[in-house]
Amino acid sequence: MFSLSRWKTTNSRAPNKHLNRTLHLSMKIDTYINPELIKIPTQVYHLESEGFNGVLTAETRNDPFLPLSVAALHTSKMELITSIAVAFARTPMTLAYVAHDLQVASQGRFILGLGSQIRAHITRRFGMPWSEPAQRMKEFILALRAIWNSWYEGTRLQFRGKYYQHTLMTPFFSPTNTQFGCPQIYLAAVGPQMTEVAGEVADGLIVHPFMTEEYLRNTTLPALKRGWSKGDRNPHSFAISYPIFVVSGSRNMDTSALKQEVKKQLAFYGSTPEYLGVLESVGLEDLHQQLHHLSKQSKWQDMADLISDDVMHKFVVEATPDELAAQLKKQFGDVVTRMNFDTSLLNKSDRMQVIQQLTCSSISHFNK
Repeated sequence: MFSLSRWKTTNSRAPNKHLNRTLHLSMKIDTYINPELIKIPTQVYHLESEGFNGVLTAETRNDPFLPLSVAALHTSKMELITSIAVAFARTPMTLAYVAHDLQVASQGRFILGLGSQIRAHITRRFGMPWSEPAQRMKEFILALRAIWNSWYEGTRLQFRGKYYQHTLMTPFFSPTNTQFGCPQIYLAAVGPQMTEVAGEVADGLIVHPFMTEEYLRNTTLPALKRGWSKGDRNPHSFAISYPIFVVSGSRNMDTSALKQEVKKQLAFYGSTPEYLGVLESVGLEDLHQQLHHLSKQSKWQDMADLISDDVMHKFVVEATPDELAAQLKKQFGDVVTRMNFDTSLLNKSDRMQVIQQLTCSSISHFNK
């Protein structure tokens, strides 16, 4: 039977003495792609030439995997990342196959970013079961690893869990093109329990965009450390990906419309009970009640009007292109290993400059 202890051994995780080591990191910069398949070859060619390290897809109006299969054939360096694919809309077995195929197509550049979604979408949109999301997600990821171990290492598939059972795998159904190994797994999380699961069994954490520096340092990092300790993990090889809200524009670019759009998104997230803890981290719990009340009346513009510039700046980095990289590094360079943000108002020269400045080495102190 597959066990977590076996997975730790085969993946050479370091002991807990490394939890507080200082290390040098090179931040990676990713960007979302337009999922229209016909546009992807030209799009990813330009993104790779500009220095982006990875491209992202989300599971909203489109399948998150198909665009990456096209991108895999038209890139050679960038990593291909689902951010995120809904885990509970699938079984570990179906996901194991598609992730394997993308790993092969990209020659080892695929990263499987997973998220749980919320109960209503899982049960009412996808028609799948929902219960105990953190425990279920942990088991889901362990089941994935058990399946991949059976393919890549030839171990017998005997995974028996509370939510998932996988006990049949014959050579006819086992992929043979296993030379690139299994993909990395990133897990999206907001609350401490799911974040702890990410630290214990995943290879990286996808931070929610509705985030404050206080919540990241005082809630997210301690939960990750508990997970690293439980899983006997080495944090130095663990990725933290942050889709941060940024307001920045090249010379003569008006950023007012972008700021208004960001405020609308912040208001929407702030109205959601699941994100109350993030608001509490900066003393804005009363704002949640106001936003939640207005959301019940569908007063979306009124909600955005409650987000002042001072409130916005608790969630957003606003800077000129010349100052942006330094500001991002100052606030998050000791924690975050990869970022993505809106660069639509930056010209190509400014965009490439910001990417270059962010991807040079930065120092990380996980014991902050």
